[in-house]
Amino acid sequence: MAQDATVTWLTQEAHDRLAAELEQLSTTGREEIAKRIEAAREEGDLKENGGYHAAKDEQGKIEARIRQLKELLKTAEVGEAPASKGIVESGTVITAIIAGDEESFLIGSREIAGDSELDVWSEQSPLGAAILGLAVGAKTSYTAPNGREIAVEITAVDTWGGQ
Repeated sequence: MAQDATVTWLTQEAHDRLAAELEQLSTTGREEIAKRIEAAREEGDLKENGGYHAAKDEQGKIEARIRQLKELLKTAEVGEAPASKGIVESGTVITAIIAGDEESFLIGSREIAGDSELDVWSEQSPLGAAILGLAVGAKTSYTAPNGREIAVEITAVDTWGGQ
């Protein structure tokens, strides 16, 4: 399993779901927004045309998501969840005591979790970067965005089951 920051691990289901989203946005999504922009443009004065500006904003969001999906799918490592070896790695479910509270979360891309309610932490997040590669029982800390030092103890590393 590559730990390169540019590689994202995805299940086959997540990859297929994201590829379908990319296809939809690249085709009908673009066509629909272009029609909305054209219809709003025909209403006249663009400076005070709320529909036009809203459609242009939506177009920007669609294009940004298309770029994000293309990059994600281009660099994704697709396969089964890595079998837990007791080491924190992308695609594993971690149980840890963080600042005194026990929490369980998935390490990797939010895209892996799909509809799961499990929290997801990126490998590049302060927490993710601090615990990546650690074994069960390891203790460390990380600096939160607010500057506070937060203690972490890894209590379990499990295989992601997709729920």
